[in-house]
Amino acid sequence: MMILINIVVLLAILAVILFAIYLFILVRPPKKTKPDPVLLCDYAHRGLHNGKDAPENSLAAFEAACRAGYGIELDVQLSRDGKVMVFHDGTLVRMTGCNKKLCELTAEELSALTLGDSDQTIPTFEEVLALIDGRVPLLVELKGSSLDTSLCPKVAELLQNYKGPHCIESFNPFLVGNMKKRFPNTFCGLLYANDCKRKKKKTALLLALSAMALNVVARPDFIAFYKEDRDALPVKITTNFFGAPKFVWTVDTQEELDTAHKNGELPIFENIF
Repeated sequence: MMILINIVVLLAILAVILFAIYLFILVRPPKKTKPDPVLLCDYAHRGLHNGKDAPENSLAAFEAACRAGYGIELDVQLSRDGKVMVFHDGTLVRMTGCNKKLCELTAEELSALTLGDSDQTIPTFEEVLALIDGRVPLLVELKGSSLDTSLCPKVAELLQNYKGPHCIESFNPFLVGNMKKRFPNTFCGLLYANDCKRKKKKTALLLALSAMALNVVARPDFIAFYKEDRDALPVKITTNFFGAPKFVWTVDTQEELDTAHKNGELPIFENIF
């Protein structure tokens, strides 16, 4: 009986130690980074797009957001020839009808494609930065689901001399970690969604990401979570316990927008205004 009690006690101690490692080493954000207050605003998801003449991630959608005074969330990834393009999907078919991956075409080939039924084309990140020119804050999402961080130096090169307010986010902790090394004073965050629940499967990587156990790689300054995951334990630990600022996506009703503001969350919105 005493042996059994000792085993239970040891297991309890081990569980406490493991949770402490998770809480204070793996998931813990860094010491609070005081962001530029202008970054703490509402962001138009992929620009202020309307699905017609101003499709998502287009220069027209970004200009509309600038004129309305909203921050802009956008997505970047690399073309075949290493140019930073502003586009969300890995494949081109939904927005252009071209049944290829973005990374399979050069920037010149991509610029010949039109977005939806509009005359807008896929812009380069350089073109977008020149258009926005610091008028509103930028929330730049780095796309990529592997250990390849070749996007980071390309984005860093373009942001090096950009004077406008901007912050960076990604689902990929390795991309966030890489950018924080390059720009230690830039406000960088980790996107979060419980993909184990959403995809109804469990792999070692999905479990680690869903538990934010790879925060140790990214050390995110803020957490941008899917609206249905605001009550997930990792979100509560990083935001409520450690006080990381909260971004929420994608907010698409006035009620959700009001809820986000009431909760002290920074909404990434679409289809409201």
